[in-house]
Amino acid sequence: MQLTINGKTVQLTVDPSMPLLWVIRDVLNMTGTKYGCGIAACGACTVLIDGRATRSCVTPVESVTGAKITTIEFLGTSEKPHPLQTAWIKEQVPQCGYCQSGMLLAAADLLARKPKPTDADIDQAMSNICRCGTYQRVKAAIHTAARGQS
Repeated sequence: MQLTINGKTVQLTVDPSMPLLWVIRDVLNMTGTKYGCGIAACGACTVLIDGRATRSCVTPVESVTGAKITTIEFLGTSEKPHPLQTAWIKEQVPQCGYCQSGMLLAAADLLARKPKPTDADIDQAMSNICRCGTYQRVKAAIHTAARGQS
């Protein structure tokens, strides 16, 4: 099976029904994508598939062959962070940080579709769960990134 992940093509021999999350974490050893609930409810496992936020814990790897998969490791770099990463720091979003990779990728999808989202747009798009309750800071960071003030 062949996947395109973070701009690289990889050849894998895995069970086609294996969830993409486990391919990312256990086969490819990229641990930025987190396991949270296993039922697509919390969003810790969110990755981008062809630019759309997708819960990887319930996505069979066979369903994403030919798709462009992006994990948190490819969102930005230390030298050139994504505007959302800069805004996340400016607005002091993370507390424990466990949910943040999924939150950032969901926010990246939102901004790609709606560069100037309203509060309602953010509320609708950001269905990820943060047990620390940083939702207001997430919203502020998305607005900061959208304004280009990060």
